[in-house]
Amino acid sequence: MIARLTGGLMFLAGMAAIGIAWWAEHVLGYAPCELCLIERAPWRFIAFLGVLALLIPGTVGFWATVLALPALAAAVMLAGVHNGVEQKWWESPLPACHAPVFRAGASFHDRMASMPLRPAKPCDDPTYIFNLPVSMTVLGGIAAAILFIIVSYSVVLQARQWRAAR
Repeated sequence: MIARLTGGLMFLAGMAAIGIAWWAEHVLGYAPCELCLIERAPWRFIAFLGVLALLIPGTVGFWATVLALPALAAAVMLAGVHNGVEQKWWESPLPACHAPVFRAGASFHDRMASMPLRPAKPCDDPTYIFNLPVSMTVLGGIAAAILFIIVSYSVVLQARQWRAAR
């Protein structure tokens, strides 16, 4: 029962994170940076594991919730890295987040050939939604941290149930 509840919560949280990112991008017109796109990957995995825990309780559900913990930790860490870039504490680790560097003496054709196919949003430009004073990156990190605590507690409860049943 606990695995199913946790699985449902993981699925809803994962889909909400992906849905809000999709809504901000396609409805509100915000362009995601490369770090934003990478930050979505753990949420997809969490939603998938949530479906497993929801549909297959027992051992599979337990291990799905356990495997969600590293994914949630990765989501928190990615949000922390991205927030540091937004706050200009450090530069982005991704080359796509930087302006292209041109060789001295390069021709105009060489410069145009080195440009990306589509313009990218700088990773140090935060996106604010819902009129909140924190960026989408920070909101995602907070959501991942809260879900990490809930899933951790769920894993402890499931382990106790198994011990008591034996």
